[in-house]
Amino acid sequence: MDISNAKKFIESYNRIDAQLRELYGYKPSQSFTDIVRRSAEKNAVVRKYESELADYARLRNAIVHQSTGEYIAVPCDGAVNKISRIEKLLCAPPEIGTLPEKKIVSIEAGLSLRQAVLLVSRTGHSNLPVYSGKRMVGILNNRRIVRALGAAVARGAGADAFLSQTPVEDILEEDDLNVYYKYLSRRDSLLDVLNAFENNKKLIAVAVSENGRRGERILNFITEADLVRVSRAVEDYE
Repeated sequence: MDISNAKKFIESYNRIDAQLRELYGYKPSQSFTDIVRRSAEKNAVVRKYESELADYARLRNAIVHQSTGEYIAVPCDGAVNKISRIEKLLCAPPEIGTLPEKKIVSIEAGLSLRQAVLLVSRTGHSNLPVYSGKRMVGILNNRRIVRALGAAVARGAGADAFLSQTPVEDILEEDDLNVYYKYLSRRDSLLDVLNAFENNKKLIAVAVSENGRRGERILNFITEADLVRVSRAVEDYE
């Protein structure tokens, strides 16, 4: 009996098992089926292939004799190729840096909101990194502009005067960065992007920088409109 397929299958199975345990801190006593079920709530790849992975747990038990560890069955090429692909997606997924980078339009913190609105109108960019010198101090978006303008008008201020006299930095809110943006590095995976949008329905964009640290220069924004392209890149990943 040619056991090469059995060996390949078990190797991929074991790597998937080890990766999920490392990612999410599962206990050694938890079964593969259990960690797959729990991981499906957190991981886009596991969620997509949850049914297949559950089947592979049963297939693994059919391949390996429980007491001796000997191979007693051989999986078909299709099963081996499928589990190998899932393993690669989980253990060596495509990186964010493989996506084309968009042009980023930024603004200085001391410029007026009027200038920011004109910049948004002229460029069509709705997420503007705000810099004080070389350091990014926030991200200005349409939501924040409208909210600040609405509050000013409610206080009796004139809209034009407010926009002309208020510097961008005065309306930035720290909570916006925590709620509406997710910071990731170019080396993080496209799966992290999918998981970010899945886990935070309020997310406006993933902000990509060299190391994924707040304050670094933004290299790319990935918005909900890009998710089809991201999903396609994951699907086509070999």
